[in-house]
Amino acid sequence: MKTISSVVEHYIKTKPFLLSALSQGIINLTSLARTMMPELELELGKDIKQGAVVMSLKRLSEDLDFRLNHKIVKVLKSIGEITVRSSLTDYTFAVSDTMLDKHVELINSITTNPEVFYTSSRGVNETNIVVSSSVNDLVERLFAEEKMVERVDNLASITIRLPKDNISTPGVYYYIFQRLAWEGIIINEVISTSYEFTILVSEEEVDVAFKVIKDLKNL
Repeated sequence: MKTISSVVEHYIKTKPFLLSALSQGIINLTSLARTMMPELELELGKDIKQGAVVMSLKRLSEDLDFRLNHKIVKVLKSIGEITVRSSLTDYTFAVSDTMLDKHVELINSITTNPEVFYTSSRGVNETNIVVSSSVNDLVERLFAEEKMVERVDNLASITIRLPKDNISTPGVYYYIFQRLAWEGIIINEVISTSYEFTILVSEEEVDVAFKVIKDLKNL
């Protein structure tokens, strides 16, 4: 049986930005309830009182505050080293039978130069390579016969070390990406392992993105 509390919770959870604003106590509950009521009444099939919606929102916000403050925030406060690299190029190629051999050649060519940034990932149809712009000529020579889907220049990477608790705490990545989205940061790529992840952003936005992530440690 549907209740006011259940439909209110479902409404909020289907709107991520509203969910976060509610958990942070930065939204007027009465105004929000007034906006929600037509949809909630349609869902329940009956008239409801605004005060009942406000009370449900208040209980939900308190519960969300507990979950965020005692789980996600604990992880975010334990963020480790944050590393920034600039002058990067992001290549996307179509997957092919010869792609792996080209990767091997590239790695062998740059392995003696620790200053060169390199990372790659492979999907079902595409493979991605991110390198220091200083080796762009090498990449384009080695992959000349491959189908290039896209190339993006003038990028910077931000690599974040996360504590081990991050893999057992839901919402950590969402919370980080949400804060970046609020600042209008466009994320070009995301590359992750178990305990660290790297985002690629334009060099014009890297300072703002770095500050957003650094400030998460002070929540």
